[in-house]
Amino acid sequence: MTRHARNCTAGAVYTYHEKKKDAQASGYGTNSLRMGKDSVKNFDCCSLCLQPCRNPVITKDGHLFDKEVILEYIIAKKNEYSRNLKDYEKLKKKEANDEAAKKATEYEKKVTQFIKNETNIASTKIDGFKSEPSTSSISNMANGKDKELPSFWVPGQSSQAKKPILEKPDPTIYCPVSGRPLKVKDLIDVKFTPVNAEGDKKSIHTKENRYMCAVTHDILSNSVPCAVLRPTGDVVTLECVEKLIKRDMLHPVTGQKLKEKDIIVMQRGGTGYALTNEKLEAKSARPVLQA
Repeated sequence: MTRHARNCTAGAVYTYHEKKKDAQASGYGTNSLRMGKDSVKNFDCCSLCLQPCRNPVITKDGHLFDKEVILEYIIAKKNEYSRNLKDYEKLKKKEANDEAAKKATEYEKKVTQFIKNETNIASTKIDGFKSEPSTSSISNMANGKDKELPSFWVPGQSSQAKKPILEKPDPTIYCPVSGRPLKVKDLIDVKFTPVNAEGDKKSIHTKENRYMCAVTHDILSNSVPCAVLRPTGDVVTLECVEKLIKRDMLHPVTGQKLKEKDIIVMQRGGTGYALTNEKLEAKSARPVLQA
């Protein structure tokens, strides 16, 4: 157990700090850890592969992707839809064949029952001293019952076997981050303005300050809210949008008239288990240490 400080030996109170420290060392209590800078995706990284974008594109919701990565994702989803559609058509065809076979079996039963009833109408001479041979069979496989009885060794014939539910696959492709419908034509090319430092020959991906605002030349980072101007794809800060662009709704570089939908707010970096600027603390529940 944690020892009290040198000048607090008279206190008999088990403080919160001491309890937390003992719980951390003993393996009891809930562990909590706040995410650091290394665990948060950079603003210029792809939301799917978490790597710096070579050909950045952005969706209407403001999620940034590498063009090659998001196109591979869309193609993979289309191939998956084609496979699911073929499986659906096979199941549907099998269900139609089973239904036709069932109707044929029922029709055959009705015909057999009708012939049996018609045969019973004809009167025959009864000999009271001669026993009539029994025509009924005690076998449970006679009279077409072999197709009705379940077989415990065949899963499809067991009484507990359930038919697969036929659901036509959805052809819509959804964004892997927002979950909203995604189309290739909705992807907007993004143009970052690199920071040009004199005499700096480092790769742009190894620099700490890589990009800047296309208008004010402020350094862009996760702590700086950014927006993309749809007509040209230029990245500017939200401060520039509020103070300069929204005054007359003109593009500051080309002078083109802008609409509200032409300003796309970029979603800043986050990880797979922590939202951006929200819930940046991971918790792990463990057995409780009773004081």
